[in-house]
Amino acid sequence: MTARREQLNADVIVLGSGLGACAAALAAARAGRSVILASPHKRLGGQATTQLVPALDEHPHIETAGVSDSYRTLRELIRARYGGLANPGGGWVSRLCCEPWAVEAALAELLAPFLTDGTLTFVSPAHPVAVRRDGDRVTSIDLRGADGRNTTVSGEVFCDATEAGELLPLTGAAWVSGSEGSDAHGESLALPGGPRPEAVQSCTVGFVVELADAGTPSEAGEAPPGYERWWSEQPFGLDIAGWDGRLHRYRMFTTGPDGHLPFWTYRRLRDASVLGGRDAALINWSGNDYADRSSLDEPAAAYREAKALSRAFLHWLRTACPRDDGGGRGYPELILAPHIAGTPDGFAQEPYLRESRRLRTASPVRQQDLEPVAGQARAASFEDTGGVTFYHMDLHSRVGHPRSAYAPTAPFQVPLSSLIAGDPVNLLAAAKNLGATQVAASAYRVHHGEWAVGEAAGVLAAQSCSRSRTPAALVGDRIELTALQFLLARSGVPLVWALDVPTAHPYFVPVHLLAAAGALTGTRVKDLHLHPDRLTDGADRRALHLAAARLAREPRTGVLPEPPSGLTWAQTAGALCVAVERALCTPQTSMS
Repeated sequence: MTARREQLNADVIVLGSGLGACAAALAAARAGRSVILASPHKRLGGQATTQLVPALDEHPHIETAGVSDSYRTLRELIRARYGGLANPGGGWVSRLCCEPWAVEAALAELLAPFLTDGTLTFVSPAHPVAVRRDGDRVTSIDLRGADGRNTTVSGEVFCDATEAGELLPLTGAAWVSGSEGSDAHGESLALPGGPRPEAVQSCTVGFVVELADAGTPSEAGEAPPGYERWWSEQPFGLDIAGWDGRLHRYRMFTTGPDGHLPFWTYRRLRDASVLGGRDAALINWSGNDYADRSSLDEPAAAYREAKALSRAFLHWLRTACPRDDGGGRGYPELILAPHIAGTPDGFAQEPYLRESRRLRTASPVRQQDLEPVAGQARAASFEDTGGVTFYHMDLHSRVGHPRSAYAPTAPFQVPLSSLIAGDPVNLLAAAKNLGATQVAASAYRVHHGEWAVGEAAGVLAAQSCSRSRTPAALVGDRIELTALQFLLARSGVPLVWALDVPTAHPYFVPVHLLAAAGALTGTRVKDLHLHPDRLTDGADRRALHLAAARLAREPRTGVLPEPPSGLTWAQTAGALCVAVERALCTPQTSMS
């Protein structure tokens, strides 16, 4: 007997359960398109929930700039679950460390209005198993659930926001994994020579432990299988090799000999001194970083072995870790906390993946595109920017290559072209699978970076449906790109780094559009502040006028009015953007 198959249709199909998937679905729905979000898990949040890293990895400007309105709202909703407490966990890795349930609840609140009005349909559990194409377009995807439910979803644009880039091989899109090798792009952090597709970064099966009341620890029990091997090969310890080439020394509950804050509070998710109850912390450390197998090529085996490694590391912490007071070894008072992890045993439901299959594009984002530029405050500028993010290039051990690698970045952008598969023409990357090298992708992979990629993909997908043009056609046409960037900015997405022009600024949209088009000169290039309220001089007005002409793809002189004197930089940008919008509606540049 053939199993019944449900048929669903929407404008935009988003596959995935992580932050990129949620951001893409939310953005497309807010833009007025019907959306299907097909998720392998009923729990949404990915790296913050099922992968158990709700201690958010973020940049130093996160509280005031460098993220979109929607990501800022997500953070506010998480904090609202704790009565507005800024950092419920008190962890020092981030300004916001919390329990997974708070992220789940915040995401549910963001998506709820669109689920209620029918704009968004949620399908779960759902794993892609087959793709149908008509020429160069994907037409539908067959999904299979663990509950035996079979679903076919059809749409106009498909967003791959899966954790491992699962749609890329299924659709026939060109993709890459592991290291491209230094020969490809001259990146210093790439592995030497040619491509090493198997050299995927380590994954980690994190776990949550509580600090039991003094005098009531549980028994540590026997060592788990493989314990001795893991202890010697990892090796286990609180000290780690730092990005600066030095050994960084830590202690469990006290400041380390080098001045490093305690291991326990690194990714603490619950601060008992503020919230009551017990302290709880996430254990995601070099001790349980797993790099024996590729999490992309052998996902089931990698998860099984990574979980075994984490069990062994927990046993070491409870029985052999040197105590701060020098009075012995082991902290048996560390107790697994399934009720906080949201899993039966306290271990992550799936591994934390630092790497996905990635789109193979003609011009991927490279290490050189993100590195600091002498005399500039920002990394290289992308004309087709669709958002901003910021994190260092942080490569953990790769399969067969145990050394980690690190390089600083300058605040950088999300180029829309990095999201476009090309073939099929209606497939977009919406998570860690954007068209970037292994080195560059390591800087996009964290929470706010994945959100920025997903949000840009969602807006691009929605505009593709509205304009009945492929994503590549939109990004490749200056007039269409300008309209798309207007839409992004009006959705609260920053296009450039500007610490003093937040989304609430009255001239946020024109400032970001013209800055993205090349209007920054002088101190505005050297500083992340744009000084929007300063009066313009002649050089400012010329730069702004040229940027406006670029937005309108208008080579003719005199079509856009010369910016008047006596206005601030932001006011001048505002006046010119009005002229740009008028020019876009003239017969010469009609978008109809």
